[in-house]
Amino acid sequence: MISQLLDFILHINEHLTVMVSSYGTYVYAILFLIIFVETGLVIMPFLPGDSLLFAVGALCANEINHLNIFYIIGLLIIAAVTGDNCNYAIGRYLGENIKGWNFRNKPLVKRDYIEKTESFFEKYGTKAIIMARFIPIVRTFTPFVAGVGHMDYKRKFLPYDILGGTLWITSMTVSGYYFGQIDWVKNHFETVVILIVLISILPMLITYLKHHFSKK
Repeated sequence: MISQLLDFILHINEHLTVMVSSYGTYVYAILFLIIFVETGLVIMPFLPGDSLLFAVGALCANEINHLNIFYIIGLLIIAAVTGDNCNYAIGRYLGENIKGWNFRNKPLVKRDYIEKTESFFEKYGTKAIIMARFIPIVRTFTPFVAGVGHMDYKRKFLPYDILGGTLWITSMTVSGYYFGQIDWVKNHFETVVILIVLISILPMLITYLKHHFSKK
């Protein structure tokens, strides 16, 4: 399963092209579901986010695929915001209980991820809701932790979440739309995906290294 997920991420442009040719306009619903699940279910943090949005933007620029960039942006913003709000609700009403849930004698929700997200909140406050959108795994746990902590929903969580979701979806898809048609990017899409992943996890890596060396 891990190898299949890795293959899907690294060759996401090829898989999306096959999906468009196979399912047509139903691809809109599939993309909505992927973004919703990645942001809305705390147990699914490993689904592709940034690379998926970049690849979708690149496909929209190709008229053969018949994908509308404006429909994509609007639909996926709704998916991202709705997913986060679902995750917030899970954290608010089930948070303390779900932390103790196990699957095959392993925690269903990794405590380590929750602790890293909590420290992220401590450092950046409500701005973390916006910043977390651009960081894999952290973006899945941020609304959950906000719910567990009973962050003020109307005045803090919701407005920052809408802004963060809009910035994330728009910036990544528009980047793919304009840069995805460059010949070098087309010919080295796998390399571009790896770079996107590395750049997106860089803040987590820097935070980890600072924490590691401060302990020493």
